[in-house]
Amino acid sequence: MRRRPGIAGLQNAAATRDKFRQVGENVAKVRTDVMQEQLATFRSQLEEFARKHKSDIRKNSVFRQQFHEMCAKVGVDPLASNKGVWAELLGIGDFYYELGVQIVDICIATRSHNGGLIDLLELRKLLCQKRKTDLGSLSSDDCLRAISKLKVLGSGFEVISVGKKKLVRSVPTELNKDHNGILELAQAKGYVTVEQVEKEFSWSTGRVIDALETLLKEGLAMIDDGHRDGKRRYWFPCVTLSSDASGSEAKS
Repeated sequence: MRRRPGIAGLQNAAATRDKFRQVGENVAKVRTDVMQEQLATFRSQLEEFARKHKSDIRKNSVFRQQFHEMCAKVGVDPLASNKGVWAELLGIGDFYYELGVQIVDICIATRSHNGGLIDLLELRKLLCQKRKTDLGSLSSDDCLRAISKLKVLGSGFEVISVGKKKLVRSVPTELNKDHNGILELAQAKGYVTVEQVEKEFSWSTGRVIDALETLLKEGLAMIDDGHRDGKRRYWFPCVTLSSDASGSEAKS
């Protein structure tokens, strides 16, 4: 018969397991200490880099985005607080605070026209006009970072993707898949017709009209009945490429 291990054997086995566990914990602690030391060194170098390239970070939008990506890799958020070393080094918190205020102003000013949904590129253009700078001085990444800070206001500001476009929403409107599908379809010409939506998605007339009426009610669409073919156009300012293009298409 196979003999069972005695008490001494069990004690030895338990002691061995404890030793292995202690060794494992020591190795993990050493690795953690080394990583923390490396991160501290990198953060220090990042601060030195920021001091050296302060002007480029503030003026060059591409350089600014790359700097944010470097910060993210070591867990540094220059926008987390308006106080502290990063605010003193760059004043970068003030930059995004000012940008956020201007985004709110533009969204409110254009809301009667676009229903609270504006194309991110159009927002950038309006921001540059307001700031009297060229488009290259302000990136989409800058806008997205400023908008992310507006969420603390609980004011409904967020970015949604519709097809290839990113739209900034400043009103708490809930859009479902039908609405998003229509907005994506409208990107081609700036408008859709009931017949066009029916053909594209194989929807019933009732389903199309229900979705379009909701978009009209939310102020996201405008009706245009002035066409020789008698077909009603539903225009969407938030995805229309330009006012000139809209005008040329309106009476075609």
